Amino acid sequence: MGPVILISLISDAAGFLSYIGFVDGNIGTSFSWFLAAIIVFLYCASASKISDVKLYMFKFDLLKFVAVLAAVCAGILEEVIFRKWVMDYLNANDYSLVLQVVLSGLSFGAVHLLWGVKNLAAGINAIISTSILGAALAIVYIVGDRSLAPCIIAHFIITALIEPGLIIAAKNDRLGYWSEKTN
Repeated sequence: MGPVILISLISDAAGFLSYIGFVDGNIGTSFSWFLAAIIVFLYCASASKISDVKLYMFKFDLLKFVAVLAAVCAGILEEVIFRKWVMDYLNANDYSLVLQVVLSGLSFGAVHLLWGVKNLAAGINAIISTSILGAALAIVYIVGDRSLAPCIIAHFIITALIEPGLIIAAKNDRLGYWSEKTN
């Protein structure tokens, strides 16, 4: 993912930053930023019920460094794909806003099935929670006048904060159905 972003920045930094919503006049609305902040808080608070997520949320180590790099890439590319491409395509083909939100959320959730490769419970939790997150970010995209900036920043913060703990919890097989396994 990183090379795609890097090439886009090198070839046309101003155009790329404009496309993802980080230039004046295209940065979203105040309400979209407020809503994005609420989503970050609620999603991270929910995820912090997993002890490894809570432990690693503000721990700075090599895993956190890697998570921050991944968060930059995922925050940009996943938001471009699931908000900008999916939702703008649906909008251009006269799909309702509700259907845009639902399909954006479900497609975002579906790609997170990866968490279920070795643990069905983790996969089911990932699909449901990230579908809800994807729908919430789709609403942010709409109320932000289709600017990706608040969505990207929210996605970045969530991934940077919770991903290391989720990886550790998955590795240690502690992700259950809506709760942490206590084995």
